[in-house]
Amino acid sequence: MLLALDTSTAQVGLALYDGTQVIGELFWHSRAHHTSELAPALAELLARTGFKIDEIRALGVAIGPGSFTSLRVGLALAKGLAMARHLPMVGIPTLDILASTQPVLGLPLAAVLAAGRGRLAVGWYRASVNGWQAEGPVTVTTAEALAQSISTPTIVCGELTAEERKRLARKYKNVILPSPARCVRHPGFLAELAWACWQDGKIDAAGSLAPIYLHVTGGSPA
Repeated sequence: MLLALDTSTAQVGLALYDGTQVIGELFWHSRAHHTSELAPALAELLARTGFKIDEIRALGVAIGPGSFTSLRVGLALAKGLAMARHLPMVGIPTLDILASTQPVLGLPLAAVLAAGRGRLAVGWYRASVNGWQAEGPVTVTTAEALAQSISTPTIVCGELTAEERKRLARKYKNVILPSPARCVRHPGFLAELAWACWQDGKIDAAGSLAPIYLHVTGGSPA
């Protein structure tokens, strides 16, 4: 059984996955209460699914980009469990989770997260036989600049405000916006990605696994 944890942003998620099915998921919008909510939510997930913490054999955790504080909460819990119980741990970039929620089509994809002060963190992906593949580094921009940069049909998914969606939707011929429900970072997708890495032996050292922070002019995103 693998436990997945995502606290990258205000959207928090937990999932239990056994390699065949998602046994249980919890995800919610936290109002900056990640520290006090995460452990009780894990206890609730285990209670609802009838599993015990001793039955978890591996951990998958979202490593950002995202909020400095919220990322540290998820990583701290995951690292604590990994070290105390000697569990293998896999870190997955948060934008990879977002990309994995979208059907693989023959179009470029931009996965986005809020980066503070009206900015967006953007990761670009291309379709391949193995799913969405990241291309280039994560950049920080605005919805206006992102819209202006898109000149061919492109999928844009992720956490967007109503105003950002409105701005991007003006380029309806080139910007393809999945519905808000299709832009949720379901922790089950994180669990699948982490499970595949674990099965391939691609695990991370809990002691050295670090979050991805974006350093931009004017300070880091919050």
